[in-house]
This record gives sequence, C-alpha cells and structure tokens, in this order.
Amino acid sequence: MSTLSLSPQPVATAEPAGTAARNRGFYRYDLDGLRGIAIALVAVFHIWFGRVSGGVDVFLALSGFFFGGKIIRAALNPAGTLSPVAEVVRLVRRLVPALVVVLAGCGVLTILVQPETRWEAFADQSLASLGYYQNWELANTASDYLRAGEAVSPLQHIWSMSVQGQFYVGFLLLIAACAYLFGRPPGPRLRTLFLVLLTALTVASFVYAIVAHQDDQAAAYYDSFARGWELLLGALVGALVPAIRWPMWLRTAVATLALAAIVSCGALIDGVKEFPGPWALVPVGATVLMILAGANLQGDHRLPLPNRLLAAGPLVALGAMAYSLYLWHWPLLIFWLSFSGHRHANFVEGATVLLVSGLLAYLTTRLVEDPLRYRTAGRSPAPAPAWLARLPRPTMALGTAVVLLGVMLTATSFTWRQHVTVLRAAGKELSVLNPQDYPGARALTERVRVPALPMRPSVLEVKEDLPVSTRDGCISDFVNPAVVACTYGDVAGDRTIALAGGSHAEHWLPALDLLGKMHHFKVVTYLKMGCPLSTEEVPLIMGNNAAYPQCREWVEQTMDRVIADHPDYVFTTTTRPWNVKPGDVMPATYIGIWQRFSDNNIPILGMRDTPWLVKNGQPFDPADCLAKKGGSPQSCAIKRSDALSDRNQTLDFVTQFPLLKVLDMSDAICRTDVCRPVEGNVLIYHGAHHLTPTYVRTMVGELGRQIAANTGWW
Repeated sequence: MSTLSLSPQPVATAEPAGTAARNRGFYRYDLDGLRGIAIALVAVFHIWFGRVSGGVDVFLALSGFFFGGKIIRAALNPAGTLSPVAEVVRLVRRLVPALVVVLAGCGVLTILVQPETRWEAFADQSLASLGYYQNWELANTASDYLRAGEAVSPLQHIWSMSVQGQFYVGFLLLIAACAYLFGRPPGPRLRTLFLVLLTALTVASFVYAIVAHQDDQAAAYYDSFARGWELLLGALVGALVPAIRWPMWLRTAVATLALAAIVSCGALIDGVKEFPGPWALVPVGATVLMILAGANLQGDHRLPLPNRLLAAGPLVALGAMAYSLYLWHWPLLIFWLSFSGHRHANFVEGATVLLVSGLLAYLTTRLVEDPLRYRTAGRSPAPAPAWLARLPRPTMALGTAVVLLGVMLTATSFTWRQHVTVLRAAGKELSVLNPQDYPGARALTERVRVPALPMRPSVLEVKEDLPVSTRDGCISDFVNPAVVACTYGDVAGDRTIALAGGSHAEHWLPALDLLGKMHHFKVVTYLKMGCPLSTEEVPLIMGNNAAYPQCREWVEQTMDRVIADHPDYVFTTTTRPWNVKPGDVMPATYIGIWQRFSDNNIPILGMRDTPWLVKNGQPFDPADCLAKKGGSPQSCAIKRSDALSDRNQTLDFVTQFPLLKVLDMSDAICRTDVCRPVEGNVLIYHGAHHLTPTYVRTMVGELGRQIAANTGWW
C-alpha cells in the first residue's frame, strides 16, 4: 500500500520527507515503528489466522496524515508553490518501481504455478493494479479478502494501494484548486477553508461507509468513497497538529490506550465483515491518537513511553521496508497454497513465506525503491572524467529497466486477454456441437459410444458458457430485489412452466427452452442469484454465510407474482448440500413454499439440486483442476456419496404434497460411484456447482422423459 512508502515528516519543517529532512527537524521515528507494527500484524494475520488485523486501516490513516499534511503545508506556505505535476511525479517515483517488480515476479510465478484458467484474471488484475483501480475490479466481483486459498487472486491485496493512489490524486487536485482560487495570498482564511472542507468530506465519507456497509459490505470493503474517511481523517489531523498542547501524562495515557487498541484489533474485531463501517474507527482512531500523542512536543522533544518503544531500531527498520513487504507477502502465500494444494499454511510453511517475503522486501527496498526514491542531483567534489560522465547513471539505468518491465507486463497482459477473447469467439458453436462426437449426458443415460476428442467447452471457453437468461439480464443480481420475468420456449404456447429460484434453477433453462419449443409450452423465468424459494426469515449467501435480506424480499414478491400468474407447473429445486457433512438435504424452509403453491393448486416440478464438487470441505472449480498438470476427469472426480445422499429426501414428502412431482437428474451427472467433471466429451460444470449450458442441452432427452412422466404432456 502506498502509505507504506511515504516517510513521516519532520514536525518543524515542510520539506519533503527524505534523508536530508531527517537531519533538519524532529523526525517521527515512532511512526516508522508504527508502520513496522502494522505490517507485522497484516502479514501474521493473513498468513496464519485468515483474519484482517486492522493494519491496513492504520496505513490508510498514516497515508492521509503524511501526504495530506505535506500538501496542506505546501499550499499554506507563502514562499512555496504547490505543483500537482511535480507531486505526481514524486509519487510515481516512490510507488511504481517496487510495484512493477512485484507484478513481474507474480506474472512469472502465475505461469509456473497456477493453471492457465487463472492467467486471464491475473492479466486483468495486473492491469488494474498498474492503473490503480484494482479496488474497483475487486468490488465488481465482491472478492472475499478473508479466504486466502489457491483460488484467491495473488494481487487482491493491492486494492488498498489503489484506494490511496486515487486519494492522492484527488486530494492533490482539490487542495491545489482551493489554493489557486482562494489562497491569494495564503493565510488564516485558507487554513479555515481547508479545515471546514476536510471535516465535511470526512463526515460525508464516514456516513456513506456506514450506509454502504449495511447495503453491501463485500463491495463496500473495496469502495474508495467508503474508505475515504480513513485517509481524510489522517489529513485532518495533519492540519490540526500545531494546536496540540497536551501534558506528558495525557500523551502517555493516550498512546498506551492507542497502541493496545492497534495490537488487539485483529483478535477482537472481525474486520473483513465489519470494515469499513463504524468498527474501523478502532484502528483508525488509535492511529490518530498515536500521531497526536507525539505531536508538537516542546523542549527536548522527548516522546511518551509507548512512542519511544515504537522508535526502537528493529521496528523502525521493519517499517522502512513495510511497503515492499506488504507487496510480497500476500502473493507468496497464495502461490504456495496453489502449489501445495493446502487450504492454510501451517507454522513452518507460514514462517518460510514470511522469511522469503522479508528477504525479497529487503532486496526490493535497497535495490529498487530507495535508489529511485532518494536519487539526488548532488555535485561531486571533483569533476568526473569525460568518459565516465558519458556513462548512464545507475538510477537512470534502473529507472529505464523498471519502465521496460512495466511495458512488457502491460503488453503481455493485453496479449493474453486478446488470445482468450479470440479463443472464446471461436467457441460460439458450442450450441450446435455434433451429438455423435459430444454425447455428454447421453454417455451415462443411454450408454452411447464416446469418441476420443478434446473436451468442450475447454477450460478457457467455459467462463463464457452461460445460460441465455444471464446474457439477457433475466436474473436479479445479489443487490437487486426486483422480480424480473422473461419468457423462453414456445412463447406462443398455451401451457406454462414457471422456472423459479436461484442460479441452480436457472441452469436448467437451456434444456427447458429446447423442450418448450419441441412440445409447445413456454418457460417463464423468475430468477435471483443465490436465492432458492424458501421461507427462511434471514437468508444467508451460500459460501460466506453473509446476511441476504434482498433474497427474503425477492421471495415474497416472487411468490405473489407466480401465484397471480398461476402457471401450469413451477419448476424449482428441492434440496441443498449439507454444510457440515457429505450428502444433500431437503431444507425444512422449503416446505412452506410447497404448502403455499399447493394451497393455490399449482403443481411443482421439484428438481434435486446439482451435486457440488467439494474437496477437503471446500468447493473447487473443475476447470482449474483439469488445467493443472496431470489433471484429468478421473483425478478431478469426487465420490458420489460425498455429494449426494443415498436417498432423495424430497420423496418423503410426496404423500403430504400430492402436487409435488419429483425430478432427479443425478444419474445423468454422476456415475454410480463417482461424480466426474467431464462426461461424453463435455465439461459438466461451470464452477463448483453450476452446470454448463452445453452439458444441460445433452440432458434434454432424460429431462424430457421425466417431465413427460410427471405431467402427461407428451
């Protein structure tokens, strides 16, 4: 994160941080040490505990203090001029070289360690990281920062750097504009304007963070506007520092309390769920108090005891390379988990990751970051020989190498994205594959011969093998509670099947669409992501167990809508996988749904849910498994008993609900003993538990037989 590379400012000067500045004023070594504590907390909690420590929030507040304070002082200095261009150049010189080196290293490791199914995501996120919009890239996918596993991006941690990069540019332009418009000459009026403006922006961002946290916490976690108050508060403190006149006993008490809060935050607060909401005030507020406790000291500049402890040599040294350590530790952890196949790092593995990260961070700091950051135009005491003067300076050569590395990384990322795009464009004929070459489910249900041909969709094609309803926007996303109804099949048909529920109902649409056109019935969809029809009062998102109030609202509206439309049948899922043990289960919260349909004389086509691919308690993407060296349908298979119970529990309720007709396509997906990701040359799964439309279309025969047997329509 960018704040890690910004050194504290001397209290008594407005000069830029650097080696010379350290000799001209009171330097806050304690804040270097605080950075050391923060990066240690970040790395340790990421590697061993799978929790957010609050260290990132410490860095955000420090970033606002260092950068914001510097810019405000420059704007208020009558003798100086604030140059946005010069400041941006300094930021680029400080932050980008180490980032480029780490991204290049991660690119090499991605090719060596991770399957090619992950290369596109890495290319996208490396471009997002270089462009400082990685946080928005992650917000769009609501990536779970807590789950450090092999499927998590090695660049996920760069979201915080993007937030800060956006803050730096925005804050710089704002202050420069205010200084230009209202600061002729600079004085108390301009200082008051800055204080009022920063206070208003901080409060507005904090209120927004609370609202965004309640509305969609996963996306709010990466939201620049929801994180802005943490940086703005630091900048506001930087503007208020000259007014601090605390006695030493108060400074000591405040610093002690603040340091305790910072160190204990990760253990006491679940930051991945609570930040950037009100609980983020704990690490951010504690950082502000640590800054104020050592600010504007009089006399001998003696710091309070907690601050003096932070100024210890080892912590200061750790803080000096905190930026590079932050850059390296997370990707090395992710690459190790991907290489080893482990869910978590044990003590020895974690210690090794930390040691290697520290070594690479030290080398990156000494050989890349510092030479370019602290380069000076100093004069040599004696003129250099002409031949020596003609040689390029080491810093120039290093800078050129970094630029070339960045260009190469960008070009490679664009090239791979283009390659994948072309490959997928060539795969649009998936809907018309030759059924003799690609029998899919018919290899199981009809025992047809399977020729030796490459699997379709391929591991790179499958990402875009989606139901037509998804492409048409006919499924409500996680945030939207609105009911969206679309019609497929024979749109002029007199009979209707309502397809209602979550994405596990949706993935049957390709087969229902074909059957509707063949047998003249229409299929009306009522779909919402991750939201099966259920009477659950507080639905949870399957996987991360986050509260899902939009699902409850959607179900209530959908039930009213479907009952009012009164279709001939409702097609929906009737089982779910167990969270705590193998097999599947019929949730009790489905019974109320069946009762309401029965009370309104609406028959139900109840489909047993898809077998989920789970290993070691975690869902896995079969495309990733197949793309790995040695990956095959056999090695990527799971036991059928791990995914499916011996008996479909829905059958136990057909007597109670005569209008409930049970459908079960398990034998068209799994063999008698195993569930493989590929059958009949067709990839079954899109992700761990969604069926590919290509495979679903091969199940038309068996699904049509079961629907006909239960409806008597043909």
